Amino acid sequence: MAFGGMGGGMGGMGPGMGGKAFGGGQNAGGAAGLPFAGIPPELRAGVEKLVNDEPSFEEEHVPFSHVKYDTRRLTLRRFLAPHRWALVGALLLVVFETAAMQAGPVLTQIGIDDGIRGDNIGVVVAVSIAYFVAVGINIIASGMRVSWTGKVGQNLMYHLRLRIFSHFQRLSVDFFTKEKAGVLMTRMTSDLESLTQLFQEGLVQMIVQGLTMVIVAAVLLYYNATLALITFVAVIPAMVAITIWFSRASDRGYDNVRDRIAELLSHLQESLSGIRIIAAYNRQRHNIVEHRNVASRYRAANNYTARIGATYGPGAEAIGLFGQILVLLIGGRMVLRGTLSIGELSAFVLSLNTFFAPIQQLVQLYDTFQKGQASLRKLGDLLTTEPTVKEKADATDLPPLKGEIRLEDVSFGYVENRPVLRDVDLVIREGETFSLVGATGAGKSTIAKLVTRFHDPVKGRVLIDGHDLRDVTLTSLRRQLGIVPQEPFLFGGSIRDNIAFARPDATEEEVLEACRAVGIDDLIERLPEGIDTPCHERGVSLSSGERQLLALARAFLAQPRVLVLDEATSNLDLRSEAKIEHALDVLLEGRTAIIIAHRLATAMRADRIAVVSGGVISELGSHEQLVALGGQYAQMYSTWEAHASGERVPAGGHAAV
Repeated sequence: MAFGGMGGGMGGMGPGMGGKAFGGGQNAGGAAGLPFAGIPPELRAGVEKLVNDEPSFEEEHVPFSHVKYDTRRLTLRRFLAPHRWALVGALLLVVFETAAMQAGPVLTQIGIDDGIRGDNIGVVVAVSIAYFVAVGINIIASGMRVSWTGKVGQNLMYHLRLRIFSHFQRLSVDFFTKEKAGVLMTRMTSDLESLTQLFQEGLVQMIVQGLTMVIVAAVLLYYNATLALITFVAVIPAMVAITIWFSRASDRGYDNVRDRIAELLSHLQESLSGIRIIAAYNRQRHNIVEHRNVASRYRAANNYTARIGATYGPGAEAIGLFGQILVLLIGGRMVLRGTLSIGELSAFVLSLNTFFAPIQQLVQLYDTFQKGQASLRKLGDLLTTEPTVKEKADATDLPPLKGEIRLEDVSFGYVENRPVLRDVDLVIREGETFSLVGATGAGKSTIAKLVTRFHDPVKGRVLIDGHDLRDVTLTSLRRQLGIVPQEPFLFGGSIRDNIAFARPDATEEEVLEACRAVGIDDLIERLPEGIDTPCHERGVSLSSGERQLLALARAFLAQPRVLVLDEATSNLDLRSEAKIEHALDVLLEGRTAIIIAHRLATAMRADRIAVVSGGVISELGSHEQLVALGGQYAQMYSTWEAHASGERVPAGGHAAV
């Protein structure tokens, strides 16, 4: 199928592709190319030194499957279970640290009763030495615990981060259509940060303080069981009651905080991505007002959690002070009656202080715990989200394709009870160049998305070479498909990386051959670093036409058996379009191609054309057959001819479809 002479109806690309594309020499009316994308010569030595000093990591095999992955809900127990032995080691260090920390009151009692009151200087010296040893053990154990738990915590975050990212890769396209990018970024940033704080600052400290309370409770019971029980009865029920209240109130509060921070980051991400449109339409003031409202909701959510925290913290502290007063009153009477020594009362009061201090610490740590739990719930919801396009457990690899595509009684809608396609039957023959035309929203792109299995039909089947797409593995299907969208996406990295995206092992000569095929070899030659020139995130340093040509080069290099072009030449001017005419002939030769066309200049050169209207195939045939039919396509063609020849377009006519 020849695509020679494909020029009519194509709009200009804006700035031309001539002139300097890199470095100085480009002005407001200059070439579109890359204004600057390299490292200045004076900085190269420093950059190379930094790169050489970077630690190297061995490439490891990362398992990924569309079928076999952990579908269980993320809970704290499951989060920690894979690292249980490392956690046991951390727990042992905590025990040593806590025991050494609580030796002080016991040594104080011995020093007072047996040393000072017994007038025995040897006991005082021995107690002092033992105190120094206990402090040393505490310092060493604490340092080892912090280092150990830090490593374990980072290991936990590393694996969880990979699990979340892998799940993002597994989820279907419609998930990312419904969810805002900023919300998903929150899951990978703010929520993971809360979990990091929960483990490294929260859980371990909660264990430390919990063990402290247990040990101190045992010491208090040892010194005077009656006094200890009176203290426990007076303090613990009140502390449990206020903690239960705080738990319920903070659950609601921190869930709301996580939602509001997701909303805030989502609005920020959207505003940064659309900054050019915001500036073009002078929407800065409106966006600031909207962001202020979003930030106000986040502030209100944080104010709520601060208020309940301000109630809980002082309340718990007041309960502890009440317990101390009670001990001094009752314990003082015991000393006066001779049933309790001064040393024992001193040790009891010191121990009681260390009993209430952990309670106050636990109050603060519970705040961190609740934040982490809220993040854990959000991440759990994400990780239990199932992809809508699922790969069967018994799916087979798709053999090398010949390229016959068949839609049998296919119906589909993005929203329930609102079909986009209805009972579509269509056969695209092997090696055929097939074009889909129709009004915007008619369902052209939807057919292409079903063929590439970005979505599954609600009813009917999509087959390639007789294989139902739901019965084959996604990897084997996508490996043999090539897609060039209307708005190509380029990743941050070099031009070579972007062209070789589907074939990372391609040689430099193969990449350059793809560039020559689509006619951008002259652009590559002008760049100081050639194909290794960075093109920046989303290709912002390239013109729209250059980005489209790079996307075509990517498809050339991938050599797919089935190619989908979603108006892939819409951003090319006539000069650029002429460069790829021969390349398209080479690319499409012997391959099945689906071309979604808005311009008849593109569609009319296909082997066959399908007119999509109202979710059905209303007309089907070659260009000549459809013109002779005198139907909807003939009307489109007549309007296009009038437009191309400069005549007045009839009312209701469309030059582009």
